[in-house]
Amino acid sequence: MTAQNAAPITQDLLTIPRKLPETALTNIVGLTRDQLHQALIAAGTPERQAKMRVGQIWQWVYHWGVRDFAQMTNLAKDYRAFLAERFEIALPEIVTRQISADGTRKYLLRIAGGHEVETVYIPEENRGTLCISSQVGCTLTCSFCHTGTQKLVRNLTAGEIVGQVMLARDDLGEWPRPGEPKDETRLVSNVVLMGMGEPLYNFDNVRDAMKVVMDGEGISLSRRRITLSTSGIVPEIAKTAEEIGCLLAVSFHATEDATRDRLVPVNKKWNIETLLNALRDYPRLSNSERITFEYVMLDGVNDSDADARRLVKLIRGIPAKINLIPFNEWPGTPYKRSSWERIEAFADIVHKAGYASPIRTPRGEDIMAACGQLKSATERGRKSAAQIAAETAPQAAPQTRA
Repeated sequence: MTAQNAAPITQDLLTIPRKLPETALTNIVGLTRDQLHQALIAAGTPERQAKMRVGQIWQWVYHWGVRDFAQMTNLAKDYRAFLAERFEIALPEIVTRQISADGTRKYLLRIAGGHEVETVYIPEENRGTLCISSQVGCTLTCSFCHTGTQKLVRNLTAGEIVGQVMLARDDLGEWPRPGEPKDETRLVSNVVLMGMGEPLYNFDNVRDAMKVVMDGEGISLSRRRITLSTSGIVPEIAKTAEEIGCLLAVSFHATEDATRDRLVPVNKKWNIETLLNALRDYPRLSNSERITFEYVMLDGVNDSDADARRLVKLIRGIPAKINLIPFNEWPGTPYKRSSWERIEAFADIVHKAGYASPIRTPRGEDIMAACGQLKSATERGRKSAAQIAAETAPQAAPQTRA
C-alpha cells in the first residue's frame, strides 16, 4: 500500500468540526469491520467514504502493523489528523519477556486497570503457536491448574485479545515491510485460546477478536489455524461452531463424573454425557475435521488402563484426537505427573482403538510457561508456596482445570 494508490479526499471532510471536547480516544484494535465502520461514521466520516476508509485503515493496522496515523500515507493529511484526534491504536504493555531454554517465550502483559495476563509463544519445527488469554484469572477453579488458583478479575476486551497476537508479531519482527520481498513464512502460524481464562465465558469478545485475526486482508490466520479450548460450557458450543468456526479442544481429563467433578468442577453443571452430546454435532456445524480432547495425566487419579478404555468408549463416533498432557507441576500443587511408562501405556490403548494419541512435549517449564502453569506474576508474588498449597489442597476430594 503506497501513497500513489491514495484515494482522493472529497470536500465532505471540510464539514467535520475541528475542535473536539476532551473525550477518551476510541481504540481501533479489536473492532470488527462493521464496528470500525460505525465508529468512523459516528466520529464524522462521511458515510459514502466510510467503507473505503475501513479498508485502508484495516490494512495499515493489521497487515503492515502501523501504530501511527501519520504513517498512513494513502490517507490525506487532514484525514490522518482527524483520526488522531478521535482514535488510537493501543496494545497491552509488555511488563516482562522470558525466553526458555527451548525457545518458548512468555510475556507478562499489563492491560487497562493495571491488571496482568500471560501469553506464550511456542516455536516448533514447522510452525509457531501463540497461546493467548481471554480472562484475567479464571472462574473455573480447576484444581490441577495454576491459573485456577487466581480468582477471576474480569474478561479481556476484543482489543486486548487481538493485542496479544500483535505484540507477539512485534517481538518476532513478523510484520511485512513495504518495498521488501514478500516473506510467506509465518512465525505466528497458529493461535490457541488456551491461556488464562475460559474463552466461552467471554464469548462475544473472543468471537469479535477472532473475526479480526481471521480477516484475509490483515493478520489473515485461517480458522483451521485457530483452536479454542473450553472446559465444557455446553450452551456456547454450538454458537462457537456457527459464529467462529474454529477448531475446538475440550479439557476433558477424566472418564467418570465423580473424578471430573473434582478435576473440572464445571462438570457438576454439564456432566460428561451432556458435554459429549453437545460435541457430536460440532464437526458438522463448524466444518471441522475433528475435536481435540485434552487429557492431563495425573498420577493415580485418571491414568489407569481402565480410564483409557473408558475414554475410547465414551468418544466413539466423534471424529477426534486425544492430546495426552504430562502434568506440569507448580508450587503447592497436590498432584504429580504420571510416569512416562504409564503415559505410554495409556497412549497405546487409545492408539490401538483408532485414535491419534500424541503425547505433548512439555515446553517452557523452566519459566512456568507450560500448560496449566500460567498466572499473573504480581498475583503469584503475593502468595507463598504454602498459601497456594493451602488453597489447592483437597478437602473431601481434590479439584482442577488445564
